[in-house]
Amino acid sequence: MHFRPAVETDLDDLLGCVVDESISWAHPDRLLSFLESGNYRYDHMWLAVSEDDGEILARAVWWGFPGGDRPLAMDCLYVHPSVGDRVELAAELLRRAHAAFGTKPAYHVFVSNGWREDPKALAAIGWRWEAAGRAGLTEELERLRYEWTADEPVPEQSDRLVFRGDDDDEVFVAAFRRVAEGTLDHHTRQALTTMDPEAQAREDVDGYKSMPGDRSWWRLAYAKDGDLVGVALPSANNAGPVVGYLGVVPGHRGHGYVDDLLAEITRFHAERGVQRIIADTDLGNVPMARAFERAGYRKFSIRLVLSADPVNA
Repeated sequence: MHFRPAVETDLDDLLGCVVDESISWAHPDRLLSFLESGNYRYDHMWLAVSEDDGEILARAVWWGFPGGDRPLAMDCLYVHPSVGDRVELAAELLRRAHAAFGTKPAYHVFVSNGWREDPKALAAIGWRWEAAGRAGLTEELERLRYEWTADEPVPEQSDRLVFRGDDDDEVFVAAFRRVAEGTLDHHTRQALTTMDPEAQAREDVDGYKSMPGDRSWWRLAYAKDGDLVGVALPSANNAGPVVGYLGVVPGHRGHGYVDDLLAEITRFHAERGVQRIIADTDLGNVPMARAFERAGYRKFSIRLVLSADPVNA
């Protein structure tokens, strides 16, 4: 078996790697579109190729921001059905790629609600989950995916808060740092185990700036006396408008301001004529999930995130 990154001449064979299981994958339209946008790169796709006939027996596809040096998340893990030990071949492919990348990007898997009661979904996820674990992606997180659609009422403007933009990134770094204190967000809590709070806040700001959403959309929320209450970032990804980020600073928690922040993001997108807004939150972040439901968002699917322990990532 030969393990290597893909090259342009592999394109036809890459398009022939078809996943017919109940799981998200990099289908041909997505592959071609993201190669064109720069979110996929040939050197961020790794292959296990038969030394006998050159057939692709396994494929892993990672996603990243255009122009980024390293991939950020794995989108697709494929092993040909003829392979006897799909788990070990997939695990070895991931180990080789991780070594080349110098990092272990998380694997994001999108499944339908109730996937645990679906035998086909369980089978599709099962061997991939085991392979990811053997390759060091041992941390498991379930995120709830919500959507707001234009047939829902547009929220009223908050009468408690004043929202303002700010062109100075440092103002948002300071705000992100304050919001991160005591947060229930898994990603932030995990990052803070290996980074100091300012570095973590700066990384988050840089990450949101890299998204397709316009930087000018970002808002800071202030009480009538001028005290900072929180942050509200309408944004977008490759699939369309999203609730990018929102959070309340510790001194103002417990007063329902999360509803005001979410309403501002939703209203902002709705006034632009947006028909659908997507949002994610961790399964364990019950207050945020309830806020989405109060705001008319509907849970439509699940995102599973398999990642490395931050100390070993």
